[in-house]
Amino acid sequence: MHLHAFFLSGSCDATVVWDHVTQIFQATEQIKICARRVLAGYVIPIVKIKNNIYHSSDRHLSLFSSWEKNIYFIRSPALPLRTNMAGHNEIDEGFYSRQLYVLGHDAMHRMGSAKVLIAGLRGLGVEIAKNVILSGVKSVTVQDEGRTEWSDLSSQFFLQECHLGQNRATCSLPHLAALNPHVLVSEHTGPLNKDLVLQHQVVVLTDSSLEDQKRFGDLCHLNRIQFIVADTKGLCGQLFCDFGEEFEVMDPDGETPVSLMIDRITKDNPGVVLCTDDQKHGLSDGSKVIFSEVQGMTELNTMGPVEIKVCGQYSFSICDTSAFSDYERGGVVTEVKQPLKLQFKPLSEALRDHQLLIPNDYGKIARHNTLHLAFQALHSFVKQQQRLPHSWSQADADHLVAIVRELNEAAQLEELDEAAVRSLSYTARGDLAPLNAFFGGVAAQEVIKACSGKFTPLQQWLYFDALECLPEDEQQSSRYDGQIPVFGSEFQEKLGSQKYFLVGAGAIGCELLKNFALIGLGAGEDGHITVTDMDFIERSNLNRQFLFRSKDIGKPKSEVAAKAVCEMNPQVNITAHQNRLDSDSEGVYSYDFFMALDGVAAALDNVDARVYLDGRCVQHQRPMLEGGTLGCKGHTLVVVPHLTESYGPAKTGSGHDIPLCTLKNFPHRIEHTLQWARDQFEGLYKQTPENVNLFLSDPKFVERTLTHGDTEALEILEGVWRSLQDMGAGGQHPKSWEDCVNWARCKWESLYSNDIHQLLHCFPPGEVTTNGLPFWSGTKRCPHPLTFDPDNSTHMDYVLAAANLYGQIYGIKGTRDRTKVRAILENVKVPSFIPESSVKIHLTDNEMEEERKKEVKARLDELKRKLSSMKGSSQMYPLDFEKDDDTNFHVDYIVAASNLRAENYDIPPADRHQSKRIAGRIIPAIATTTAAVAGLMCLELFKLVQSHKKISSYRTAYLNLAVQYFVLSQPSRPQRFEVSSGSTQPTAGLVFKFCFSN
Repeated sequence: MHLHAFFLSGSCDATVVWDHVTQIFQATEQIKICARRVLAGYVIPIVKIKNNIYHSSDRHLSLFSSWEKNIYFIRSPALPLRTNMAGHNEIDEGFYSRQLYVLGHDAMHRMGSAKVLIAGLRGLGVEIAKNVILSGVKSVTVQDEGRTEWSDLSSQFFLQECHLGQNRATCSLPHLAALNPHVLVSEHTGPLNKDLVLQHQVVVLTDSSLEDQKRFGDLCHLNRIQFIVADTKGLCGQLFCDFGEEFEVMDPDGETPVSLMIDRITKDNPGVVLCTDDQKHGLSDGSKVIFSEVQGMTELNTMGPVEIKVCGQYSFSICDTSAFSDYERGGVVTEVKQPLKLQFKPLSEALRDHQLLIPNDYGKIARHNTLHLAFQALHSFVKQQQRLPHSWSQADADHLVAIVRELNEAAQLEELDEAAVRSLSYTARGDLAPLNAFFGGVAAQEVIKACSGKFTPLQQWLYFDALECLPEDEQQSSRYDGQIPVFGSEFQEKLGSQKYFLVGAGAIGCELLKNFALIGLGAGEDGHITVTDMDFIERSNLNRQFLFRSKDIGKPKSEVAAKAVCEMNPQVNITAHQNRLDSDSEGVYSYDFFMALDGVAAALDNVDARVYLDGRCVQHQRPMLEGGTLGCKGHTLVVVPHLTESYGPAKTGSGHDIPLCTLKNFPHRIEHTLQWARDQFEGLYKQTPENVNLFLSDPKFVERTLTHGDTEALEILEGVWRSLQDMGAGGQHPKSWEDCVNWARCKWESLYSNDIHQLLHCFPPGEVTTNGLPFWSGTKRCPHPLTFDPDNSTHMDYVLAAANLYGQIYGIKGTRDRTKVRAILENVKVPSFIPESSVKIHLTDNEMEEERKKEVKARLDELKRKLSSMKGSSQMYPLDFEKDDDTNFHVDYIVAASNLRAENYDIPPADRHQSKRIAGRIIPAIATTTAAVAGLMCLELFKLVQSHKKISSYRTAYLNLAVQYFVLSQPSRPQRFEVSSGSTQPTAGLVFKFCFSN
């Protein structure tokens, strides 16, 4: 095997890497010394045999000029070489940010040691390789003996016309290696063999013969190597997984374990647990749970996982509790995920077992059973004829049907879909980018499962077809030779003349643009694509928005994406905009603009934007493709004017709003404390400084503020006055870094000690309601005040972050030196606190609002007088919360503030990773789901371009790659309304929506 590219990840040791390289190349000692110097400077090497130069800009290249120019370097300034003290590779959380919320740290660490072999690098193979490399395995070897053909260009996005006649793996390697600097990528241009297979933990075969599938499948099964087969032919595809005799799944579904507050527990056989009614438990029979913080029936707190049986939405039964102590109050029940052990059959056996077929489109069960035989028959046809069936050849179709009938003598299928067999024969020479994108995403997700032990693998066959993309009526070499055999040259010309509007150039947007370029959308003389996205590229985008590289960080997404797809297909006509799509941009995206379009594709990250775009499409009678993802979950929707239901209006209220009184006084979940911490950040470091600046610049600020209502006006003006008044005069305006630390320490005391003392003064731990029931019960957790301890890291984390942020809004430079901060704290005098009997704690939001109205009038008059003399003060510097910068103290503050409040209320704390996701409202995302969703969207695009009139031709899709859940169904028809004596079918309607990532 020749190693053509060698990427050094940020967690590798330079000496180990170079020792491995020299074993292959037998480098001289002088070259070893030079290379060690380069590696010590955090340079990533690419090693290349012969004289093909991938990158020659590095200043150290001259050191190697004597060694036939075989070694070249790409600098990676953001990736220092490091291992942690335990010897484990560290995870680059900036790069893998959104994926980590899908997989978790443990699964990512397991993936970091996995070696993957992908055989075959046509369109499907490169899709799988792209997704696997982005996911972050240890190494990927791509194997392909073949040379680039015209037909490859319709789906292999790393191949161009200049590569015709050259090895596919060799040409693709530098592009694949550039996707992820943490993954070692190599090539093998010889035949697939036993020695190569045995060097890897996961093997994926694409574009392979049935003989090879059986032979290497048996080899992998015998040697405990996870084995995957993926194949697409025209509009049909298959996927097979064999993970061995015993494969352990650590987490079957990836869902966050359920955690619930207990209302009461009965003494019975079995005992029944009743949960508080603020959320349904969501457990199922056989789930296992553990108990904590139960008062009274304390035996439960020390028990291991207990199996449950569901009684209702808020209750379930457990073990015999009749001999336990009496339940008093409180307690938390937490789901415990149980490992799952699975057995797989080798492919040679699984071929005969139709029970292993996983249905995905319930209108096509008979078809998919038939396809299982048809793909086997196709292998027999190729073995006999040494070719695939000719496109739309009746004779070849008859031959394939005959082979399938022969196979069915043994299989004994009750229903044989011979029409599907003929369609497979007619289109088998096709190599379609959208279908490869879908299967590439699904297959890569199976690789991730094999490497990580997370999520439930496919057991074991999956078939998928999009034959409804074919025309509803019967019916010179180019880069579209893989597509024309399916749809014909006339359809290809129609694709090229399309004018499409893509809104969003993020993860789904990148995948759509790639597919658009490969299929030739807008690539004709009259065709055009307009893409708009107002965002700029961030480092966290690189893991799933594969058109972007580290050199693009800070550039507009739409411009970089447009340039990238033009390199894939120079024929594409595309214009990039940086506009937000809303009412303000209707001058650009006007009536004339929409009426000139053939269709619209939505690659958006929020419901409101989708609803707005949907409304514009309905208004102008234009079809819309829509898709979204949430971790491993995804959905697609096609809106066809007058035929299908549209995306529809947004639902009022999310159902997840947290009552203000819960945030203020009665939190009981970590989500409550994190939202409280986020509100604290926004109020202290953003809203108040913004109000100060408005007060200083706008003479009408106070007058306008008073029109908002007395309660809101008091809060705003009080904050402005305190921020401008010096600390010595009773305000909170600091003059020095020491003042900032002083403020942070006093704020800590106020939030985590004084406020809790006051709450307990109003409602003591033994308080009972007018009904004689304990006040502190159910969702009301009885808090306790904290005592500041400089040796407690969370206490100091809060002071350090709060003081630095406070300094930033006043332009005062802070420090990260804890020793210096601790020295300042020794001189801080914290005012003593005495609870006030006149203070009233409000139990509901309405009660809180009514009480406030009585207190504010006098204080408002006083504030107006005080503020009139402060117009000459200095401007402040408001902070916008930025979750992806770990140096700015924003997330530091949120984590510390939330966990301290959680400690007040005995709520289990959240680590930084979890806190960042919840408080930053981060949507988990992974490249596999994105690729699959974009592929399904483009299959619907084929139907739109052909102007399919039958609603049965279209598909709405819901999928969850974590558990192999696929539901493809016919879209709903639009609602009908009676108008006068007739009826009409509006294009607007309401459909289910749950995916928000772009």
